[in-house]
Amino acid sequence: MPRSFAGFDPAALAFLRNLEKHNRRDWFQPRKEQFERLLKSPMAELVEAINGALARFAPEHVNDPAKAIYRIYRDTRFSPDKTPYKTHVGAIFPRRGAEKHASAGFYFEVSHQYVGVAGGLYMPGPEELLAVRTHLAAGYRAFRKLLDGKELRGAMGSIQGERLSRAPKGFPAEHPAADLLRHKQWYWWSELDSSLALTPELLPELLKRFRLMAPAIEFLNAPIAGRRKRPAADEFLV
Repeated sequence: MPRSFAGFDPAALAFLRNLEKHNRRDWFQPRKEQFERLLKSPMAELVEAINGALARFAPEHVNDPAKAIYRIYRDTRFSPDKTPYKTHVGAIFPRRGAEKHASAGFYFEVSHQYVGVAGGLYMPGPEELLAVRTHLAAGYRAFRKLLDGKELRGAMGSIQGERLSRAPKGFPAEHPAADLLRHKQWYWWSELDSSLALTPELLPELLKRFRLMAPAIEFLNAPIAGRRKRPAADEFLV
């Protein structure tokens, strides 16, 4: 049985709210211990609880908390926004043996404004993109059946992601799955009330959505699982 998780302390969301207002190193550094106590340590507990459940329905996505939890520090090198800290905490559960962001997986984040839940394939490289499109072209009926599941649509909405304006090279424009083949990403994103993070219901709500997405995520990973990893960019270090 998965472990339970009591929820975050209300002070954790207050910390994130204040961090948004005072997103500076001279504010954060004296309060780093608060961040670790209120957010980093509970996140590790929550990831472990999620792992306990993933071991039963998606064991290849179990992830070490040290690797799953994103750093609070932003990569500002290529961004006009130079604020140094994220105003949320998040964790990712990619497929073991595949590249972290080029394989389909699960994700969640907690901010003072919402709890975000996501799953799918977000940053495929050219090889992964071609592999998934080829897989979709052949098996689109099975994938559409997953997408049209009433529970999945009710919990996570429709599939999202950046798309091409026309069919990709090598695929006919009249293909019955042309709408899916135009995708450059395939993912779900749902936002829940931030108050959920303060309750024991956070864990089951995350797991419910992860379970619903799991068959579609397995479908997306089928043609790319086990591909050799490329070096990760600094912004994705945990």
